[in-house]
Amino acid sequence: MASAGPVPSGSVGPTGSGGTRKAASSEVPGSSGTSQTMKKTIGHRGVDPTGETTYKKTTSSALKGAIQLGITHTVGSLSQKAERDVLMQDFVVVESIFFPSEGSNLTPAHRYSDFRFKTYAPIAFRYFRELYGIRPDDYLYSLCNESLIELSNSGASGSVFYVSSDDEFIIKTVQHKEAEFLQKLLPGYFMNLNQNKRTLLPKFYGLYCVQAGGKNIRIVVMNNLLPRSVHMHLKYDMKGSTYKRRASAKERDKASPTYKDLDFIQDLPDGLLMEPDNYNALTKTIQRDCLLLQSFKIMDYSLLVGIHNVDQAGESDQCIRRGQKALFSTAMESIQGEARGKGPLDSADQ
Repeated sequence: MASAGPVPSGSVGPTGSGGTRKAASSEVPGSSGTSQTMKKTIGHRGVDPTGETTYKKTTSSALKGAIQLGITHTVGSLSQKAERDVLMQDFVVVESIFFPSEGSNLTPAHRYSDFRFKTYAPIAFRYFRELYGIRPDDYLYSLCNESLIELSNSGASGSVFYVSSDDEFIIKTVQHKEAEFLQKLLPGYFMNLNQNKRTLLPKFYGLYCVQAGGKNIRIVVMNNLLPRSVHMHLKYDMKGSTYKRRASAKERDKASPTYKDLDFIQDLPDGLLMEPDNYNALTKTIQRDCLLLQSFKIMDYSLLVGIHNVDQAGESDQCIRRGQKALFSTAMESIQGEARGKGPLDSADQ
């Protein structure tokens, strides 16, 4: 089984699990809880003296708590609004709610300091979620029922990645320019989803901002392209170029390295053998996605390919896979659905 998806560089986080949670009776969004110097910093991501990850000096556990409180509220309030068509003005709407620590008539009391939670284009993102069969209750249960899991291998981007406990969603911190760019793309993204429901581009389900301690922490919620429950025996980040496209020695030493184009040519000189219908459907989808990225004037993107070798997989892998929700199918399974002639996200996909 192969899972593939063209993604703007850095937009999909590495698979993995872990992350430590600071044991404390009170945590403050906007503060790492210590005046000592950070041990290590990459971009806005750092590590405090206790070993906990921070982002813009906010502890990871505090950030996770604020995210879950905010999403619980915004999804709940959105359910009170009547269903309607998405309008152009919906793409630029920003809703904001204040969370005082003592609580209010709209928000619960919590153990963090005061913070504000912003939701970008809530009506538009509700439509995106509904398009892929993600019900509000499922979205809330996945993201807010249990603590988010911090990915221990977050890469060199300086972002922090979380995965939902059921492995369905990835949450990534993004820079202001990235969030602004995504918001500008939303009308085109909306058009693409309606025309090309089998797109391999990342599926964005929400764009939010936690505002505390004078800092804005923007996050995006998207599909988990390579779930941890399905072991990928090989992973490749493909750009269609051979210039400096070999995984570094440091990358190769990782437990689950991501290789590049030259490695693919060396490891799989015959490529990946596919049935003609699947091959045609895949190449057609990639061409459509690349045309869309070109129209957005985006050129820095790659095709992330994960290969699950059924012959090497143990029985436990197969059991876990069968237990996964069908509506969160891998990119390749969606392509195979199209090759078999199914309608977009029809009942057989649900």
